[in-house]
Amino acid sequence: MISDDMANTQFTLDTIGIVSSPFKEKFGIPRQPALARHITSDIIITPSYNRIEAFKEIEQFSHLWLTFVFHQHQRSDWKPCIRPPRLGGNKKIGVFASRSSFRPNNLGLSVVEFVDIKQVKGQICISVIGSDLVDGTPIVDIKPYIPYSDSIPTATAGYANEEPSKPLNVIYSELATTQLYALDTKRYPNFKLIIEDVLSADPRPAYKSNLDPKIYGVKLYDTDIKWRVTGCVVEVLSIIKHQPNL
Repeated sequence: MISDDMANTQFTLDTIGIVSSPFKEKFGIPRQPALARHITSDIIITPSYNRIEAFKEIEQFSHLWLTFVFHQHQRSDWKPCIRPPRLGGNKKIGVFASRSSFRPNNLGLSVVEFVDIKQVKGQICISVIGSDLVDGTPIVDIKPYIPYSDSIPTATAGYANEEPSKPLNVIYSELATTQLYALDTKRYPNFKLIIEDVLSADPRPAYKSNLDPKIYGVKLYDTDIKWRVTGCVVEVLSIIKHQPNL
């Protein structure tokens, strides 16, 4: 029997770091971290935890677990059932049988590849590959990934047992090609590969069919990418760089 005191216990979480990533909005983010293979993000450590000794020997680990807050999905209620994209958005399952962001506590968990840790002018920054997190996401815990205990080769995953296919081929209009190659490759590393990671997985709502004339937009870094789908092909129409505010 659970007492009222136990059931009503609340906890406070501190923000350890803030994510700096190419994703400026939720739309277009890969639905799992392993699908963001070419995307490098940084975790900027907050002042309260900006102590290099707290990260001593982190370089020994190739991967890290990140516990984060779905800060753009803060809500007073929660959904007991959701419609996972993997099931076409038509079948309902329990929220605790999913990784939906519409959860009672708005917490998420991602495993990412560790790249390096730097301290520049006193500020600690951890770089990772494969983050599926929107820019500005609060990180509330960082733990090393330990293969012998965290990897279970015999595990099964029901409707998500296999990596989703990437159904779309990505092509570029003449304008988008010109705009892409005009970008600074140091400021936008692996940008073409990032675009293809995002768009080849078809970020449209699950109920959309390939017969979809709509022109979509996705924001990456400080660019707006316009694209549309025809059959099994997504065409990048334009890559517009935002002008800085003066």
